[in-house]
Amino acid sequence: MTSTLRWLIAFLLFIATGLSFLDRQVLSIAIIKIQEEFKLTDIQYGMINTSFLISYAIMFTLGGWLIDRVGGKIGLALSVGVWSVANSLHATMSSFTQLLTYRFFLGMGEGGCFPGAAWTVYRWFGKEERALANGIAIGGSAIGAVVAPPLTIWLSAHYGWRGGFLIPGLIGIAWVAVWLIIPWKNQPLSQDDTPEVTQSVSVSFLALLQNRTTWVFIVIRFLLDPVFYFMMFWIPKYLSSVRNVPFEAIGQLFWIPFLALGVANILGGWFSGQLMSRGFSVDKARKTIMGIAAFLTLAAPAIEWVSSVNIAVALMAVFMFAHGFWITNYITSISDMFGKKATSTVVGLSGTAGAVSGLLVNPLMGVVIAQYSYRPLWIASGLLYPFAFGLLILLIPRIMPLNLNSLTEAKTERITH
Repeated sequence: MTSTLRWLIAFLLFIATGLSFLDRQVLSIAIIKIQEEFKLTDIQYGMINTSFLISYAIMFTLGGWLIDRVGGKIGLALSVGVWSVANSLHATMSSFTQLLTYRFFLGMGEGGCFPGAAWTVYRWFGKEERALANGIAIGGSAIGAVVAPPLTIWLSAHYGWRGGFLIPGLIGIAWVAVWLIIPWKNQPLSQDDTPEVTQSVSVSFLALLQNRTTWVFIVIRFLLDPVFYFMMFWIPKYLSSVRNVPFEAIGQLFWIPFLALGVANILGGWFSGQLMSRGFSVDKARKTIMGIAAFLTLAAPAIEWVSSVNIAVALMAVFMFAHGFWITNYITSISDMFGKKATSTVVGLSGTAGAVSGLLVNPLMGVVIAQYSYRPLWIASGLLYPFAFGLLILLIPRIMPLNLNSLTEAKTERITH
């Protein structure tokens, strides 16, 4: 029963992250109808998106901090509940101000999703299964990105654009109800919990920020998230303006890289666990998969030079497949090192760093594309993952549980002296 329950929880996390990406992408399709009805300008639409990104960036860290203190059951219920109610309220909007407000609360709720998923996976899965469970949990987001466009169009056709917000929001509220009835009282500790991890310690932001390992994970996410945002936001425009792909055909191609991402999220975790079952240490297993991922991203610059659109999209899929390998083992490595007392906080800190980096770099991408071409961005995409992997190898010689008690004690000694 316990094993079945654990994998049920992993499946529910898959649904939650899928809903998070689905709910945030509904507006990008529905905005066409909304702008026609309410006469919103492109500037206002940009402000609406910024509203989401600001609250999302802030709550990635604050949500992670909260979940490390109240646990994944309550923390994720609050997170999914807030964004699902906010998404449902989009269906009632009648002004720009209302849409701006609802978008802010959507980002506030979604900020806690991935930290909460990482915390829950650490709590329920041992080190050999943890990467696979994380892959399943994270993989939902990629599938949500694949499903969002056709599902939103179908819902809008049958129930209007308001239904495109209301129905996924109600599904999220139903998810919360199912999540809360799961019995957690006798939940197992992960198999590799150690006294250092399981003792009752409170690890503050200050203590974590004074630890070098925390900053390694933050810097890596700051470097790489803009690359992912580039792939997410600029592929359709690249296919249209550079590859001359008709608008209708873009929808037939855009989902392929994201499907590759979802598959790789799961496979990357499974391969990591398989390596450990064959005698690899946690450190060697995680770094082997991330090293393979970094190598595969070197295919990105070739996208600029191949003549065939199909080959270019295939190379994009290779890149996103590599990202799936990378991000699953990256997040799992955080949980391997920080345990249940700080995993969610560190995932949140790194996620905030990535969101802030995306906010800063995305406008610069537009400048590079307008004044030069996409070529510098494809080259950077291919080089940044190997660079980040080098930082990981150099600055984290061994992925292993940190003694969080000593980290807290060291901070206490500095205060008392």
